[in-house]
Amino acid sequence: MPHRRLAALMTASALAAGCTADAPDPTSPALVPLPVSVRASEGGFTLDAGARIGVREAGGVPVAEGLARLLRRATGYALPVVRQEAEITLEVTSRPPAGGLGQEGYTLDVTPERVRLAAATPEGLFRGVQTLRQLLPPKVESTGPQPGPWTIDGVRVEDRPRFPYRGVMLDVARHFFTVEQVKRYIDLAVAYKVNHLHLHLTDDQGWRIEIKSWPRLAADGFYTQDDYREIVRYAAERFVTVVPEIDTPGHTNAALAAYAELNCDGRAREPYRGREVGFSSLCTSKEVTYRFLDDVVREVAALTPGPYLNLGGDEAHSTDPEDYEKFVTRAHQIVDTYGKRLTGWAEMTSGEVAQHWNPREPDRAVAAVARGAKLIMSPADRSYLDMKYTAGTGYGLDWAGLVEVGDSYAWDPATLVEGVTEKDILGVEAPLWTETLETPDALEYMAYPRLPGIAEIGWSPAAARSWEDYRGRLAAQAPRWQAQSVTFYRSPEVPWH
Repeated sequence: MPHRRLAALMTASALAAGCTADAPDPTSPALVPLPVSVRASEGGFTLDAGARIGVREAGGVPVAEGLARLLRRATGYALPVVRQEAEITLEVTSRPPAGGLGQEGYTLDVTPERVRLAAATPEGLFRGVQTLRQLLPPKVESTGPQPGPWTIDGVRVEDRPRFPYRGVMLDVARHFFTVEQVKRYIDLAVAYKVNHLHLHLTDDQGWRIEIKSWPRLAADGFYTQDDYREIVRYAAERFVTVVPEIDTPGHTNAALAAYAELNCDGRAREPYRGREVGFSSLCTSKEVTYRFLDDVVREVAALTPGPYLNLGGDEAHSTDPEDYEKFVTRAHQIVDTYGKRLTGWAEMTSGEVAQHWNPREPDRAVAAVARGAKLIMSPADRSYLDMKYTAGTGYGLDWAGLVEVGDSYAWDPATLVEGVTEKDILGVEAPLWTETLETPDALEYMAYPRLPGIAEIGWSPAAARSWEDYRGRLAAQAPRWQAQSVTFYRSPEVPWH
């Protein structure tokens, strides 16, 4: 889709959904994602060494403390958190307009006298803090004290998300990433109001989470259950829900290599390090398979407070279609037993949430909607962060095409698949598969600058989005990434600062 058509496409889809938003104001700050309403005002606020952060409600204290830590690191100021009005005040309130903006909405007012951030929930405050970060100079992201001034232009923001689910997926199965590396990936993503982390924990190449009842599954490079709990805890502090994926019945060679009895012939498979897919399958006719699945789901569900548990279901080319249906039915029953909502890729023929990923198979998304599932939209030719930017990109794959920054932004979830409308969609997700990615720098290079665009698609009103406006706002993120030592791709489509 040519970029010049994006604005018209966005406007049409938003009007069809009954969504309204202010047009971007050229005098407004360069925020990503674009808020619902941004109005510049006279003057500005200067943060000085005597400033305090005020919060009255106990629920807002952790958010205030998090903001204080961020600002202390860069400014060197004391910035005590006090339980009263202050120069920067965070307020949890049910009063309009904040009370009418839902779970994640917020209002933000910057005047010469003070900064006031209000929301109906601590989660809404946290989303508003990410906007406040972008209103401050980019050096606020630095890891050590920087010289002032710390000035914020006057502004009035009212904001709320378009979709409730805005996710990133990280494949830690093909190549493993440590707890600290996952934490950094979370920290960079939440700045753009991402609220779900989908962890692809198992595949043919590796099983990356400890299962105490099947201890040989995780043998090299994995999260202990305490490690996983720490990721979940860290994410929750940032209002991010972890969605664990245990891919079945295909993509299971790591399990088949660890336990011979999971194979129909009773012989353990050899470990696999290649890139081919579709060759492995659990033995769906054996009862031990369902005892195995029950144990895995039970342990992972107990470690995961979020509502979702993903069992994959994709590319099960080595599973007989009739056996596949029987497996999915029993798998769904197991997930239900442990109080979770079954999610999976679009091939999964059961479950409450299906993830559309293959642009060549739109019918699967339509079928999922027909059976009552909600969709997470992750079209590989738009949102897969492992797709090469250009033919010369040093990392990544190109089976879904080359995906430059403009391509990853130039789509809308509600118009992508004929027969799928706004009401059918739970949200969007940007998956990052790691067949070719072995280091955090490689992850960041492929994710940035495309991830912020996917986040904006999930957050911002469609009618307000345009490529020409976005590319300028995206360019303004570069100094922030440089302050955080983010390795990012300098796309020639973006007028970098």
